[in-house]
Amino acid sequence: MAGSELTNLRSPRVKAARRLTKRAFRERDRLFLAEGPQAVREALARGDVVTELFVTGDAEVRHAELLDAARDSGVPVLRASGEVMSELAQTVTPQGVLAVCRFLTSRLDEVRDPRLVAVLAHVRDPGNAGTVLRTADAAGADAVVFTDASVDAYNGKCVRASAGSLFHLPVVTGLSAADAVRTLKDAGLRILAADGTGKTSLDEAPLAEPTAWIFGNEAWGLPEDLLRLADDVVRVPIYGQAESLNLATAAAVCLYASARSHRGL
Repeated sequence: MAGSELTNLRSPRVKAARRLTKRAFRERDRLFLAEGPQAVREALARGDVVTELFVTGDAEVRHAELLDAARDSGVPVLRASGEVMSELAQTVTPQGVLAVCRFLTSRLDEVRDPRLVAVLAHVRDPGNAGTVLRTADAAGADAVVFTDASVDAYNGKCVRASAGSLFHLPVVTGLSAADAVRTLKDAGLRILAADGTGKTSLDEAPLAEPTAWIFGNEAWGLPEDLLRLADDVVRVPIYGQAESLNLATAAAVCLYASARSHRGL
């Protein structure tokens, strides 16, 4: 059991957690919220990430294994009323489980022998960013970079869209796109900019060597200075009549093309 129920919306712990829905407080406290059983499960499995767990009475029964994992890790478990959970959650229908987590600090120059990296440059939609992170994880990427001009990796919608993948691989934040490209080039990776203006079709791009893909803004793509930094600008071919692919879909196509090439497929 998680003890007496937390019902006071003005409780210091509730107020402190609620503040983490805002980027300024996340960055100040180096903490963020992970909502839902899948995200919480992966956060607990990562170890030394979760600082406290809020759970409703119903969810305490449905997800008893999460409480066991939290207790085994020494994580405080706070039983919260439905009203408190609604105050903390960022979804219309909360699933009754929410964790306060430490920032996942990773340095790009400390990623060992990377062969596939995704760089998000000027990506503004948190749902797209989280989906690309999830796809990169599924494709076996070694890291994902959120440049300083992109959405916050710890935005609640981004965390949810990653479906736990945020906790699976190094996520690097705070670098400029130019610094990220320089670091990746120094590590021996070929830099490919995914852009509809590219002269090289993905079907023709050499993908066997270690590669970093740069993905740009949903509306206007990548700026000219980044296109010039890339070793090649690659477009995803459109065989039908669609005008284009959205960012997350194009990223999935590119990342899996590299992953297959790395595996000799």
